[in-house]
Amino acid sequence: MSDSPNTALVRRLYDSGMAPEVTAEIISPDLVWDITPGFPHSGVYHGWDSVGRDFFGRMMPDFESFSAGAEEFFADDENHVFVYGNYHAITKSGEKADVRFIHLWTVRDGKLVHLRQAADSHVLQQALNG
Repeated sequence: MSDSPNTALVRRLYDSGMAPEVTAEIISPDLVWDITPGFPHSGVYHGWDSVGRDFFGRMMPDFESFSAGAEEFFADDENHVFVYGNYHAITKSGEKADVRFIHLWTVRDGKLVHLRQAADSHVLQQALNG
């Protein structure tokens, strides 16, 4: 079975590793980025510029590497795509963490407009705290 257009759009983001040319094309500038409490720099961010500056800009200095590996994609009839996967992280101190996540994306007019994230924040916090 082939991907729905919405699933294909979301899959493209993960397959690209969030490449800037892909994010510029498929993420809405007014994206709402909702990160679960307990996760580093959790909160709700408004706009892709804020996500880059205020979320990733504050979080990434704590890591040597951090990536999201998507494993399964599920779409509904309400323009949502659910993604199950794992974050793979190595902290600046060399601690490794594999953290389960689920992302709920909302698609509107061919753009990603909302992310709700839930993740096993405890595992990541343990790695950060050595």
